[in-house]
Amino acid sequence: MTMKDIYQVIDTVLISEKATLLQEENNEYVFKVARDANKLEIKRAIEQLFGKKVESVRTLNVSGKQKRNRRADAGRTAHWKKAIVKLKEGENLDLV
Repeated sequence: MTMKDIYQVIDTVLISEKATLLQEENNEYVFKVARDANKLEIKRAIEQLFGKKVESVRTLNVSGKQKRNRRADAGRTAHWKKAIVKLKEGENLDLV
């Protein structure tokens, strides 16, 4: 089994009210990642991209939302995966 390229694993950094709260209180950062990425690949990608030590990674699959219900051609947005990454004590990311 080969590991994916780090640029295929991490898609974007998510900045929302909840993500900012996690960042300030728990030193946790939220990322949108590849749906087939596992925790080890995510940890490796964050450590290589940002040069920071990762303490833990939590992942969750987010279902896409259904769109345009009033007509027969209703669709949905894509499903995606979210990763919440906790950095070791003293480490932080400057995302802004």
